Amino acid sequence: MRVAIVGATGLVGEMMRRVLEERDFPLTDLVLLASQRSRGSKQRFKGEWHKVRGVSPAAFNGVDIALFATEAELSREYAAAAARAGAVAIDNSSAFRMDKDVPLVVPEVNPGDLKRHNGIIANPNCSTIQLVVILWPIHESYRLERVVVSTYQSVSGKGKDALTELANQMDSYRANLEAIPYSLVPRVKGSVFKYPIISNIIPQVDVFVDGDHTREEEKMVNETRKIMGLPGLRIAVTCVRVPVLFSHCESVNLETEKRADPAKVKRLLSRSQSVEVIDSPRSEQYPLPLGAADSDKVFVGRIRRDPSVPKGLAMWIVSDNLRKGAATNAVQIAEKLLDLGLL
Repeated sequence: MRVAIVGATGLVGEMMRRVLEERDFPLTDLVLLASQRSRGSKQRFKGEWHKVRGVSPAAFNGVDIALFATEAELSREYAAAAARAGAVAIDNSSAFRMDKDVPLVVPEVNPGDLKRHNGIIANPNCSTIQLVVILWPIHESYRLERVVVSTYQSVSGKGKDALTELANQMDSYRANLEAIPYSLVPRVKGSVFKYPIISNIIPQVDVFVDGDHTREEEKMVNETRKIMGLPGLRIAVTCVRVPVLFSHCESVNLETEKRADPAKVKRLLSRSQSVEVIDSPRSEQYPLPLGAADSDKVFVGRIRRDPSVPKGLAMWIVSDNLRKGAATNAVQIAEKLLDLGLL
């Protein structure tokens, strides 16, 4: 089994390499591909050093699975080339997610969709993945009618440069602690985010589109409907960037057709191997981004009734956006392909 990682030197690409090793994925050869700028660098995998090669159509010859951790433009250019070479391309970008001929898959929700792939499989948005892992078992038992989500997304979702920008702004803030705090904000500037991210919250993830929604919000709405096979699901999303390094958080309010008891919902979600319920209000135990970082689980807590509607629930969902929100889900798709005999 020959596996390629395209975009191997980025945050998600590096995490894909880690996850393949941690899960002992049955590969015999690992091919690391990246831009010409990263060509020649080396990365360690299972005790051996692998040289990063420049990506090109010829690089996919003999490859069985190509994991893409690239921007949509590059994915559009090379995923089809990988498929033509006989590989199955699992793409983490937004390039193919809403293509009706491309499965958009979270293995805990819709693994059967993998059977209709034509060489390309889309990995969903990080915030969508953790959301549907929780929504799906609730829908199966109680039938969703409406979902309202507010996300609190870490800066790592924007890449390495965003992490560096937050670190630099933290250093600037610390170096000027003797100044009046309010005077610090104008001095802190960056290039990744339009506004300072230190000591700030930015209610915009990606660009604005029609209806004054952001593209990230639009992605979550459309992807959730597609993955769950619920094209008419009423869902509203607000996406926010927060000064946290890793893990995305979501405040979720939902209404169901059948009245759902919070205690039963906790037991229901606890049965999933992918989910960890942390929900002990009296001892102040609930999911935190620090606790979710570097874990493949989706954490959920604060599960309670919404007293403003007859059949409403509120909850809090947290997951590592680089792992289950990207790299791990992609590798799990590859594992499921093997399980289903589709490779």
